[in-house]
Amino acid sequence: MGDRDSIYGFAALGLDTFPVTDPVEASKKLRQLAEGEYAVVYITEALAAQIPAEIDRYRLAPLPAIIPIPGVSGNTGMGILNVKKSVEQAVGSDIIFNGN
Repeated sequence: MGDRDSIYGFAALGLDTFPVTDPVEASKKLRQLAEGEYAVVYITEALAAQIPAEIDRYRLAPLPAIIPIPGVSGNTGMGILNVKKSVEQAVGSDIIFNGN
């Protein structure tokens, strides 16, 4: 999910792509994908930043895994911050960055 320019290349890999830029539309689409047959949803960091509450609904759920990816505008660092949060939640402390 994300802006067309950022995701159209994934169709060549056989992945389903969903061009979405509007946050309201993105929330609806994410709900639809999560309740459907998708176990992994890749979403551009820019779009994910617009719908954090919707993404948080699925944070503790086993499926789907919602993975932020950089878009054409570049890496915002959101992906690595999500990994850091998940590790902290799993082990109880920041073992990756040691508080940095």
